[in-house]
Amino acid sequence: MTHQWTRRTLLAGGAAALLAGRAGAAQDPQTRPDGQGVRNNLSSFRMMRWQDHFETLENGVILADTRSRALHFWSEDESIYRLYPSSVPASDDLTRLGHTRIVRTRVGPTWTPTPSMRERDPGLPVTVAAGPGNPLGTHALYLGWQYYLIHGTHDTRKIGRASSDGCIGLYNQHIAELYSLAKVGTQVRLI
Repeated sequence: MTHQWTRRTLLAGGAAALLAGRAGAAQDPQTRPDGQGVRNNLSSFRMMRWQDHFETLENGVILADTRSRALHFWSEDESIYRLYPSSVPASDDLTRLGHTRIVRTRVGPTWTPTPSMRERDPGLPVTVAAGPGNPLGTHALYLGWQYYLIHGTHDTRKIGRASSDGCIGLYNQHIAELYSLAKVGTQVRLI
């Protein structure tokens, strides 16, 4: 039996091969030295209840889960719930956990490296103005802890990874949405 190759059979075969390759990749995660599988740049969302972390929804609440690399938002009247993939601090010593609040908000934030960042890399610029080269992305929510923010990023490779110097990062479109929902006084908890 002879098989006639047509454009349609080539495209269908190529699509099937791509799908089979993706399915295999999803089932074959990278392996750590301890034999445990890991996946990079992926949020493993867990269902969360605001009641397990806050006494009230006054001013709305944000729960940043550093383990699952996800940020949850509930509005004060509980009519709005959002879940966003996030970047989290690169190491435990950069991570601050606990309760705080949003104390300031900014569209087009200016980035100023912290003293500890300057210690690690003295070549950092003094400040970076708003724009594509700014590590804070398009919007920033400043927390009650000095130097800690929830902000956007122009480097989308960071989302879903432990890649920040202490902040929680979101895709720019997600921080813009969260910026419109949250306000000064919104409760925040990092776990």
